[in-house]
Amino acid sequence: MDQNFQTSFIPKKPMIQERAVSSQPIGFLTIVSIFILFSVCLGTIGLYFYKGILTKNIVKMETNLNLVKASFEPSRIAELQVLDKRLNAATEILSKHVAITPLFKILEDVTMKRMRYTKFGYELGEGKNSRVLITMSGVAIGYAPIALQSDLFTKEKNLIDPVFSNLNLDEKGNVFFDLEFSVDPALVDYKQMLLRGV
Repeated sequence: MDQNFQTSFIPKKPMIQERAVSSQPIGFLTIVSIFILFSVCLGTIGLYFYKGILTKNIVKMETNLNLVKASFEPSRIAELQVLDKRLNAATEILSKHVAITPLFKILEDVTMKRMRYTKFGYELGEGKNSRVLITMSGVAIGYAPIALQSDLFTKEKNLIDPVFSNLNLDEKGNVFFDLEFSVDPALVDYKQMLLRGV
């Protein structure tokens, strides 16, 4: 056997091999991705806390709303709702109300003394800007007053397209006639009449 044989349990070579660490600079994309990662993490944490704050606010507002609801008197609310319905119905009725009084005043001012009216009727047109149709019958002493009355009606701006028809002469010289014309709805509108102070 060889006498130079040494038994040693201590290794002569290092067990871990040393490697040279290269110091390469960190790339731009790496910096951007780390920044994005931190931004997303911070945003997620911020949103989580913001959600908690919003939830607390919603609960608080709901509690306040319930307290306010409880403070109202349900009977008073029901009474006010009925009053509101009545006011709306009254407003609707007044908006559709027709006042013929201004038309009578015009007829009184324009009609000659040798004429009288025996029938009066009116028909409301459909729609807001449609005209009101007036139909009348009457008696005049002769044909001349009817011709003069036609001229007077034509000069009155509120009476639109007056037409005398069905002229019939009786044995006493009286002429029976029918008259038809239209007026602007604003003339017979009750609200407009109140605004004009008629």
